[in-house]
Amino acid sequence: MPGRARNIYVEIDIRAPLDRIWRLTQMPDLHQRWDLRFSRIEYLPRPDPAQPQRFRYSTRIGLGLQIQGEGETVGSHAGPDGQRTSALKFWSDDRKSLIRQGSGYWKYIPAAGDPQSVRFLTAYDYDVRFGFMGKAIDRLIFRPLIGWATAWSFDRLRLWAERDIDPALSMRRSLAHLVARLTVALVWLYQGVVPKLIAHHHDELRMLYDAGISRAAGRSLLTAFGWAELLLGLTLIVFWHARWPLWLTLVLMPIAAIGVIFATPSFVIAPFNPMTLNLCVFALAVIALLEDHDLPSARRCRRAPAAEQS
Repeated sequence: MPGRARNIYVEIDIRAPLDRIWRLTQMPDLHQRWDLRFSRIEYLPRPDPAQPQRFRYSTRIGLGLQIQGEGETVGSHAGPDGQRTSALKFWSDDRKSLIRQGSGYWKYIPAAGDPQSVRFLTAYDYDVRFGFMGKAIDRLIFRPLIGWATAWSFDRLRLWAERDIDPALSMRRSLAHLVARLTVALVWLYQGVVPKLIAHHHDELRMLYDAGISRAAGRSLLTAFGWAELLLGLTLIVFWHARWPLWLTLVLMPIAAIGVIFATPSFVIAPFNPMTLNLCVFALAVIALLEDHDLPSARRCRRAPAAEQS
């Protein structure tokens, strides 16, 4: 039986007034815009102001399905040093939901002597349904994923609070960068592994022979090129935030195209030719570089209290 999983903790420094951060996080219509974990959040009627504020939330999970749940703010407190805390509990009766019930808090800690800087953090935990299987899925997949989503969302909030970058724009930039960079990586991987390392395709060898490479050296050189392309593709994925593999791609694509024109000009007019492939990869690398700025990143968040990090 999996043991008790560690609670989720996320902390980030935001250079913005506390009142602005409080508003962006406490107003449901604003909260749902930056938090990746929720598609919709709405307050329920509260006839008695003395009672906790109830709310309903939903999360789209694809294929037209969504998970629904409810919660309530069980208290908020503003300390004499300017700190604010908002505590809540939440639950879901939706049988599709792995989470049965949980609780947590948000804390807003102004920096000493700097009203424009706030440490914003959350800690929460929950119980799951589906018995042993639910606990295993939570420990291995769901909890790491929702922890990452919380951290990524906190940085999207930071960009909104600090630089007024709309969360929808952050999402579009992130998706454009993801698709462009991942496609460039997959093209390098495929071109290195399939036609060069596995098939030793005759068209690949022909381009080398036409360039004056001997047949004895051609296959060895093709294998070396295959491993180099495989390594570049892996680098684009493993070192996701490194920009130099994209710049290297921009350099290599025109060189490869010029090589084809002079070595094997008949390939230039062939269907599915290297020229169009190189052009598409070049364009995708440009897009990835252009979009690789002011993107939310879970790496900017601390995932454990300072006492546990030291």
